[in-house]
Amino acid sequence: MTTPAATATTTGTAAPRTSLARIFVTEALHEFLKLIRIPIFAVSTITLPVMFYVLFGVALGGGEAGGVGATTYMMATYGSFGVIGAALFGFGVSVALERGQGWMRLKRVSPMPPQAYFVAKVAMSTTVSALIIGALFVLGATLGGVRMPAAQWFSLGLVLVLGALPFSAMGLAFGYLVGPNSAPAMLNLFYLPMAFASGLWIPIHQLPAFVQGIAPALPPYHFAQLALGTVGAAEGGPAALHIVVLLAFTALFLTVAAWGFRRDEGRTYG
Repeated sequence: MTTPAATATTTGTAAPRTSLARIFVTEALHEFLKLIRIPIFAVSTITLPVMFYVLFGVALGGGEAGGVGATTYMMATYGSFGVIGAALFGFGVSVALERGQGWMRLKRVSPMPPQAYFVAKVAMSTTVSALIIGALFVLGATLGGVRMPAAQWFSLGLVLVLGALPFSAMGLAFGYLVGPNSAPAMLNLFYLPMAFASGLWIPIHQLPAFVQGIAPALPPYHFAQLALGTVGAAEGGPAALHIVVLLAFTALFLTVAAWGFRRDEGRTYG
């Protein structure tokens, strides 16, 4: 027989869990709506990789790259480019702006769990990444004439979505290192040359030799090689190597972000 005390205990335990889950979901939903309603974010982050793929992958593509069709190859590399942009700008610029506006201090004194803020941004980055990947897949399958088994489509999509995680860590580190006014310019100065040198715009084997020598030191190169590996076009060693390098970079970026967070906390409350 269930006693009133047992019922109260069970209800009291379930209610906080439900409430906590609702907080996380609500924060993630509003984070996504906030950024998707900013025209410059939607245009630059979602449209840019899609437009590049249409112009350079479909219209000017043709032939082969890395042993596969150029439209297949560039679908993987421009997918990587789009995911990195969503993570860096969705996280980096957003965190820098909210720090400058004092939003972080308001969040700090609110009853909302601090983890919800960061989980919401990760959810936003992966959601925007999924939208970019979906658009590229539709274009690849229609205009690009890409033909792959269902398992390859799934593997490529999964690798690309998961790739948002290490670059979200990079964006978070940038968000705590740069100011709100300089964040977009600083990210572009860092992100665009890094994407080019990693072979995200032009196949890595077509780049000058000195650029090919730099590429393995850059995180996007390893991400792109993992994506290309799912379509049989990897050119830079085993997948395990790329995973280890990305995990190491992720740990480094999180360490930098944690230092920046503690620095801000010290300035505010220390």
